[in-house]
Amino acid sequence: QVQLVESGGGLVQPGGSLRLSCAASGFIFSSCSMGWVRQAPGKGLEWVSDVDGGGGRTYYADSVKGRFTISRDNAKNTVYLQMNSLKPEDTAVYYCAGAVPGGQYDYWGQGTQVTVSS
Repeated sequence: QVQLVESGGGLVQPGGSLRLSCAASGFIFSSCSMGWVRQAPGKGLEWVSDVDGGGGRTYYADSVKGRFTISRDNAKNTVYLQMNSLKPEDTAVYYCAGAVPGGQYDYWGQGTQVTVSS
């Protein structure tokens, strides 16, 4: 049974930092690219970042480039999103997602809320 469990969300002031984690199980983690997708209140899904199976290639949306860093630990079946210099517009539910080789995001977590507010 595939499971993706996010943690690390919360309330933070503008300019602050948070680190999201996503623990995976039920599939061959190191074979899958992993990403983060967010959904702000009243808006659609927005892709944020992705990392390949080996962790060597990372990709970012322009809106977070230079502020967010994605990484993974295949020994722990966990992917991370370090978020710095947070802005109110980063407020959203953040979902962890996994894609098998050549596929789109097939696996999804339940999401974790990030709120950036003073």
